[in-house]
Amino acid sequence: MERNRAPLPLVLGGGGMLGRALFRRIEVVHPQSIGATRAEIDITDRFRLEAEVERLRPTVIVNCAAFTDVDGCEVDADLARRVNAEGAENVARAAALAGCRLIHLSTDYVFDGTARRPYVEADGVSPISEYGRSKLRGEESVARACPDHAIVRSAWLYGEGRRNFVDTIRLRLTEGGVLRVVEDQVGSPTWVEDLAAAIERLITVDYRGVVHFANAGSCSRYEMALAIRDATGAHGTRLEPVGTDQAGRLARRPAYSALDTTLYTRLTGDRPRPWQEALAGYLQATAGRGAMDA
Repeated sequence: MERNRAPLPLVLGGGGMLGRALFRRIEVVHPQSIGATRAEIDITDRFRLEAEVERLRPTVIVNCAAFTDVDGCEVDADLARRVNAEGAENVARAAALAGCRLIHLSTDYVFDGTARRPYVEADGVSPISEYGRSKLRGEESVARACPDHAIVRSAWLYGEGRRNFVDTIRLRLTEGGVLRVVEDQVGSPTWVEDLAAAIERLITVDYRGVVHFANAGSCSRYEMALAIRDATGAHGTRLEPVGTDQAGRLARRPAYSALDTTLYTRLTGDRPRPWQEALAGYLQATAGRGAMDA
């Protein structure tokens, strides 16, 4: 990154759930920031991407662009590879050519889920789904192609603008009857607004490598659904815990993928707030809008 220039961030994937939240936040601090949707800059089009980066001259690129449909990646592994692996490499090469910093977003799904304590950055990776494998290949490409990089792994994202677990559960809780929710997947739920704030801090941190960010603590999908029910007061629907094998999903999910954020706190001085507090904040901020979003 050009140290003598004021930060000029370029957010790729600016039309997505995280990209929108991030751009809203950083343009307040850095008014010249640029948010690009897929229609404006497609990371699978290497030459257009490089031309746009050369034209815009950012000091830092934040790559939020990804194919995140976990089951969809099983159906179309080629698309997952082109976006999550080759697209990430294209971004890394463009950043390196421009001499700017790259912050690349990745996932807890690079782990196999066999751990019994939160994963740290140095833990071995062994993804069990096409989504996880494509994201891991993206991480490896970024590390090879762009010296000035930070790879930010996060988990279980929810927020406005895209179908997500929280809004789906909130809507289903208004319908009555029985709602079956997986109880044997444990992870770190993360509100995209908190992740966006973390990325904003990391933009100016002189660190190269992998760093984890998620809201503090961990829970199962079922425990998270209970928290949503209690926070919304929607007790007309009975929640029933089930195993992953009863969920009927195409892709395998890690049974345990909670993330340790000690390194993030050491780098930034910021301690992620508990997932329960973040969830309550999201539910309050979007009260009355969740059903439409889901």
